Amino acid sequence: MATEYDGDHIDLRGASVSGSVTAKAVYREHAPAPSALDALPARAVGFTGREAELRELLDAFDPAASDGGPEAVVVAAVSGLGGIGKTALAVQAGYEACAKGWFPGGVLFVDLHGYDEEPVTGDQALEALLRALGTEPEHIPAGLDARGALYRSVLVDRAREKGPVLVLADNASSPAQVRPLLPGGEGHRLLVTSRDRLPQLGARLLALGELTPEEAYALLGRALRIARPTDSRATDAPERVACLAALCGHLPLALQIAAALLVVDRDRSVAELVAELAESRDRLDHLDDGERSVRAAFDLSYRRLPGEQARLLRLLALAPGPNVSNEVVAALVGADAPPVRALEALVRAHLVERGNERCRWRLHDLVRVYGAGVVAGDEGLAEEGEAARERVLDLYCAWADAADDWLRWFQGMPVPGRFVGRREALEWFDGERPALVAAVGWANRERHAGAVVQLAVHLAVYLDWRRYVDDAVTVGWAALEAARRTGDRTAEAMVWNNLGNAQQAAGQVTEAIEAHTRARDVYQAVGDRHSEATAWNNLGNAQRMVGQVTEAIDAYTRARDVYQAVGDRHSEADVWNNLGNALGDVGQVTEAIEAHIRAHDLYEAVGDRHRGAGAWNNLGIALFRDGRGEEAIEVYSKVLEIFREFDDWYGTGQAFQNLALVHKGSGRPTEARACWLQAAVAFTWADATAEADQARTWAEEQQ
Repeated sequence: MATEYDGDHIDLRGASVSGSVTAKAVYREHAPAPSALDALPARAVGFTGREAELRELLDAFDPAASDGGPEAVVVAAVSGLGGIGKTALAVQAGYEACAKGWFPGGVLFVDLHGYDEEPVTGDQALEALLRALGTEPEHIPAGLDARGALYRSVLVDRAREKGPVLVLADNASSPAQVRPLLPGGEGHRLLVTSRDRLPQLGARLLALGELTPEEAYALLGRALRIARPTDSRATDAPERVACLAALCGHLPLALQIAAALLVVDRDRSVAELVAELAESRDRLDHLDDGERSVRAAFDLSYRRLPGEQARLLRLLALAPGPNVSNEVVAALVGADAPPVRALEALVRAHLVERGNERCRWRLHDLVRVYGAGVVAGDEGLAEEGEAARERVLDLYCAWADAADDWLRWFQGMPVPGRFVGRREALEWFDGERPALVAAVGWANRERHAGAVVQLAVHLAVYLDWRRYVDDAVTVGWAALEAARRTGDRTAEAMVWNNLGNAQQAAGQVTEAIEAHTRARDVYQAVGDRHSEATAWNNLGNAQRMVGQVTEAIDAYTRARDVYQAVGDRHSEADVWNNLGNALGDVGQVTEAIEAHIRAHDLYEAVGDRHRGAGAWNNLGIALFRDGRGEEAIEVYSKVLEIFREFDDWYGTGQAFQNLALVHKGSGRPTEARACWLQAAVAFTWADATAEADQARTWAEEQQ
């Protein structure tokens, strides 16, 4: 299995002599003495995956490829997070290189204990290597330089007698530990493993990431079958195994521990272990088999960090979402700018990874769990963490408010600030969406309840625009919890209203009617007539969806009358548009056409071209019902132009779909098919997979 090697191997820590640590190493040569492979630790049992990385290492050390020229790779450094499988890969590469006959002079293996409290120093490692090479102790000089010179001289002699030697230096923590071990020329090679990137060595650098889901699945299944060939738990429940691998962060050490827990308890199903990990407040408590522990592996890296880096890692573990921007990092630490040097240092230590875009950062899932656990275990750190969350919420509320202003903006309104325009505001929302939704999840903390409600309100239009329906429902329920914590009834009504809209989009219409009814009742209780009209309008939409058209028309009429009374022409236009749809449902086509025209004219009057196009889209349906197909086609050409201008691909798909119906009803199947295919493309761009599939199906029916 591709994990950190944790079996029996040569330990550089010998007995204490005069208070110092004595390093030890092992050397073996070919027959008649024991094989050179004897100096390597045993291969990791069930080594799985890492084919590309193994090939890269072997290509780097292939004598035929380098041929001793100036481009020859003398040093390769494998780096990665603790438990990622560096040693296992290096040992596997050593065995395969020796099997190819590349190192007839033998193999040296040394463990530098770089992350222990007392790492092996360069001169201690040299003493161990010289002893392994057969140098008598009394001939080993004192001092780093003298030992290094002798070490290289002995290697030269060895190369002349037997051939090149491979030196595997495991668990290095700094270039200073490794530089003295550089073997010089004569075809010798040095392979280093470290939790830190070591670019100072001039080495071929290979950074290991987590296993792929397929490799992780294979590792778990193979581990179970090695322990008991008839164990079919992995093959019987592949989906549960995939969940287990994900909960282990596809980290080899965690996967190996999970496999060991299943091996020990043959009656435990994979589903049971998945449930334990998923429900645990700290997964790392479970990822411990008595001998190996993910937490212990991370402890070794964490305790070496300087104070600023340790604090940064803890706070990053609290950040919402999988990727963190520079702005959020700055808010977490309470600074005007992100601590770039500290971030880069954590990247070199493989505790932080660069995100999916420039100036974004991410943590491995289990590192996040580890950092959050460190914070939770200390009262002072926990308070520091809550203050950091507060700063992040303040940042997100300010930016989301500004982005939301752009999505609500239309000609004639004051131009919002912060973003250049609507498109940039949408891009910001798109980049931060997972983190914004996760931040709303802090609703269970009373300290953050007010900010969570604000953030949820700023997200409503965006989530509806992009049709992130599941996120909208999740945000709605979390915001409702937060609003109730604040005791603000108006805020609670507003959240009920947005939740109802999200439920309606999700097809949860009965629940949506309940939500809008609650919003209406609260607005009535607090005397907010204008907001009550909004609740009536949305309630009408939900009622219409379940066929309660008469009730919907009544609700729209109530809302329209209030909007007219207070002079809110934009909201009045919304109601006229919805009322037109309901009138069309009951066959009052002439009245429906008049309502949609009224809505469009009001939208135009206030400068909202996008919603005006929406009113025209509905007008096209009414015109077609009235037998005025050519007029409908002309309307849809205008609708498509405006929807494309606003990058509204879902609306574009709807318009093409409606246009296809007009063509089909007018006896033009070829044009109908073309429109449905264009609808499918637009829906695909809008991530509306079901609608895209349906449009393609209808297109095929026209052939």
